[in-house]
Amino acid sequence: MENQEGKEVPAASAHDHGCACGDAGHFSLDQPPESLPDEELLYDLADLFKVFGDTTRIKILYALMARELCVADLAELIGATQSAVSHQLRTLKQARLVKFQRDGKNVIYSLSDDHVYTMLAQGMTHICE
Repeated sequence: MENQEGKEVPAASAHDHGCACGDAGHFSLDQPPESLPDEELLYDLADLFKVFGDTTRIKILYALMARELCVADLAELIGATQSAVSHQLRTLKQARLVKFQRDGKNVIYSLSDDHVYTMLAQGMTHICE
C-alpha cells in the first residue's frame, strides 16, 4: 500500500503510533488482546471513529490522500461550500487527522500522517470485499 507521496506504507503494527497507551492499548494482528484497554482509551477510540461518520469529512480526507489543498480547492473538488469545508476541517484538525501550514494568506491542508491514509485505505478495502 502507498501513501500520498507514493511511499510504501506498512500495515498497522503494535507500537508505531507514539501514544502513551501502555501495552493494554496495543494489539497484534496475529493475536487478540488479552485484556481491554483503559476505559479512557476506548472512549477516545470511539470518538475517533465518530469523526469518520460524516460523508463530507470522508470526501475531504480522500481528496487530501492525493495532494495538499487549500479550502477553496477542497470545496470545489468535493462540491461543498467553503464554509462547510472549513467547519469540517476544524473537526478533522481536532481529531488530529489533518494538519495545515500557512502559505502567505493561504492555509494548505494535508493528512496528518500515514496512519490516516492507512485507516481510509483499509476501510475501503473492508467494505469492498
